[in-house]
Amino acid sequence: MSELVDIFVASVRDGFVQVSAFVAVTVLVFSYVQYKTDGRLVRRLEQNRKAGPLVGALMGLTPGCGGAIVMMPLYVRGSVSFGTVVATLIATAGDSAFVILALAPEAALYAYSIAFVSAVVFGYAVDTVGLGVGRIDRAVSRIGRTVTDGGYVSPPIGSQIHHYEEAQGCEVYDDDLARHSSLLTPLSHVALGAWWIAATVALVAGVLYLLRGAPEVPIVAEPTFAGAFTVFGITGAALSFYLYFVGRHYVGHGHVGRAKDTFANVQETLTHAAMETSFVTVWVIGAYLVYEYGIVFTGIEIQAVAAAAGLLAPIAGALVGLIPGCGPQIVLATAYSQGALPFSALTANAISQDGDALFPLIAIDKKAAVIASIYTTIPALVVGVALHLAFGPLFGFGVLG
Repeated sequence: MSELVDIFVASVRDGFVQVSAFVAVTVLVFSYVQYKTDGRLVRRLEQNRKAGPLVGALMGLTPGCGGAIVMMPLYVRGSVSFGTVVATLIATAGDSAFVILALAPEAALYAYSIAFVSAVVFGYAVDTVGLGVGRIDRAVSRIGRTVTDGGYVSPPIGSQIHHYEEAQGCEVYDDDLARHSSLLTPLSHVALGAWWIAATVALVAGVLYLLRGAPEVPIVAEPTFAGAFTVFGITGAALSFYLYFVGRHYVGHGHVGRAKDTFANVQETLTHAAMETSFVTVWVIGAYLVYEYGIVFTGIEIQAVAAAAGLLAPIAGALVGLIPGCGPQIVLATAYSQGALPFSALTANAISQDGDALFPLIAIDKKAAVIASIYTTIPALVVGVALHLAFGPLFGFGVLG
């Protein structure tokens, strides 16, 4: 029982200090850059449609899903081509990028560079030669009718995938209106402020931890480095769970990870970063616990299983990427950082995953979303298997510590 408690406390603490504190800083930086460039980007894209796949890949490459989400309504309005959508989704790093950037930056550099190149090549290929998009379009039509009207993008570029009017009443891009409670509203804002204090101290502790060579840190509550590492790690994690499950409804960020990023002021930017980071924290800690308890209760070394799987490992990574949303991808990225999965599986997942950017496309045009998912999985399978054959499994490549 003591071992199980220690695993729980260490996972909660380490998840916040080693990952979440760094995620918060990254979200702030990329959110600000995205906000400052959003309007100019749209205007330039509409003036130069041929640059669509390249720009889409760059937007998808930004950590988190905000950059990719921005591109989806542009396709719906006919401002960009379907190849741009495919390139954006192939390059989409999602929230799992925060985990890899924090725990395995070298692996992130290679994996996302490969994903970016694949996105640009495949995006332009879809726009210029189609790659059988029309045939897949007809096949998907036989499976189920789209909820929209079945027109075409005008003017069409390469792919003839249909373009539809934006679905009426779709609220994918809007934050939930904040609820009001005489108790929970002020409590949630206090928790938000306390969260940033915990994140700031945890960031300092996390940097010192890396500078010291990632040593074992005892679980203590005392005025020392280990005490600050433990106390603020646990406090920050607890506040993250509160903000994600309760507080987000009272600060106006109900659709965590799916809402269009809006940063009208400093408070809005800080709130968005805290909500996004809390979402990542919940999934990372969950992944830590599943991994650690899985080993304790089953005695199975996941790395050994993945090594025995051979080529099935990158194939599985690509198939996990088919699942919309960032949660499953964060679990996979965390498993990689624990040395449980090969680099080929990480890269295949980085290419295949669409993150939260697929949700607005699903809401507006289910058929286009299905076809786009198919076209992000193909290069994921090809590249993942090729990497595995060329370099082997590469467990722990680029992982810190």
